[in-house]
Amino acid sequence: MERRHFIRALAAGSAAGGVMAAQGAATAATAAASTSDNSGVAARAQLAALAQKLAEPVLTNMAAGTLKKNFALEVSPTWDGRDKGVAYLECYGRLIAGIAPWLALPGDGTPEGKTRKRLHQLALQSYTNSVDPSSPDYLLWKGPGQTLVDSAYYTNALMRAPKALWEPLDARTRQRIIAEIKSLRRIEPPYINWMLFAAMNEAWLMSIGEEFDPMRMNVPIRKILEWYAGDGWIKDGEAFHFDYYNGYVMHPMMVEILDVLDEKKGGYWNGKPEELRAQALKRMQRYSEHLERFIGTDGSYPPIGRSLTYRTAAFQPLALLAWRKQLPPTLPEGQIRAALQAVHKAVWSAPSNFNKEGYLTIGFVGHQPELGDWYSNNGSMYIASTTLMPLGLAPTDSYWTAPAQDWTQKKAFAGARFPKDYPVNY
Repeated sequence: MERRHFIRALAAGSAAGGVMAAQGAATAATAAASTSDNSGVAARAQLAALAQKLAEPVLTNMAAGTLKKNFALEVSPTWDGRDKGVAYLECYGRLIAGIAPWLALPGDGTPEGKTRKRLHQLALQSYTNSVDPSSPDYLLWKGPGQTLVDSAYYTNALMRAPKALWEPLDARTRQRIIAEIKSLRRIEPPYINWMLFAAMNEAWLMSIGEEFDPMRMNVPIRKILEWYAGDGWIKDGEAFHFDYYNGYVMHPMMVEILDVLDEKKGGYWNGKPEELRAQALKRMQRYSEHLERFIGTDGSYPPIGRSLTYRTAAFQPLALLAWRKQLPPTLPEGQIRAALQAVHKAVWSAPSNFNKEGYLTIGFVGHQPELGDWYSNNGSMYIASTTLMPLGLAPTDSYWTAPAQDWTQKKAFAGARFPKDYPVNY
């Protein structure tokens, strides 16, 4: 019964972009219904339906230059008055960061493959429109500091899927993107997680062989190393915050920035990038062990900290490690797939996660605008797409074919054997 509610919520169409999304979700529902609920086939069908539900209205409109016109904007009741135009960059940048690995898979004759191919083409046109000053959907590159934040998700997607999203772009669009990203050096990030956004942009520039600013990479890396609190946790600045920013930003961006630094062998770094990269990966793996233990028997998890309305983005490290095939031995693929499937059911079964036009609303489970922070708009919510990254693994990958396993809390509260947990020091 719960599975049917989950699929029904995903399949619910909308007035603006729901027809195609509903058709795709219905196809996924049919595939899922023919298999056991915890099979890899069912899990993938459900996740692909969610990916399409999130992406369809955004990419369809942005590719047509009508996102700003049709996006039903919602801001927090405590909105701080900043330019609301930043919402469109938040919406597109955060969405594309999560679905980039999926879009990078080649199209095929399956319903999912056909949908993916179509969305990929829409994403490329969306990138073109995003930097074309003549397009109605030219993004707010000249905007406030928040622009720096979401530019990093925008470039992170290009780093995650360069052959699918960067290389096919025409030369003019590529040069426009480079120019817009370099122009954001005018924004000086505060000494908190924002430093990683500046570093991500420079890492992306470095990855494509463009001129980059070493200081905007060096200083953030050093600060993250200074802020490491131990046992997989990183402080957000000088103070420790018990929230999910280690998942939203700190661990994923640190690891992916160091990927580039190591691969390009930046000679200006006076340390050993390969050692830093290995250390950062171990720390993210340890933090992911904590995340996995947060997941309740029903897929619920603690509603703690600021930006709680980012929903499932809290589990980005688990999704990223799964996609990269770097889950630690303590977190078997079948166990993580089942745990994340439960999380998605717990969150996304509420129909009011989406408004009548098919766009995300502000909330944790459903529409709960009072949970929004002073910087929250419903474009911000698309960071939730970052838990879709395992879709970047082919359906034949072991992540999807491994037998489902109970996760830690499910074992513990069933009286089954489960491993004890001890702190680590690295």
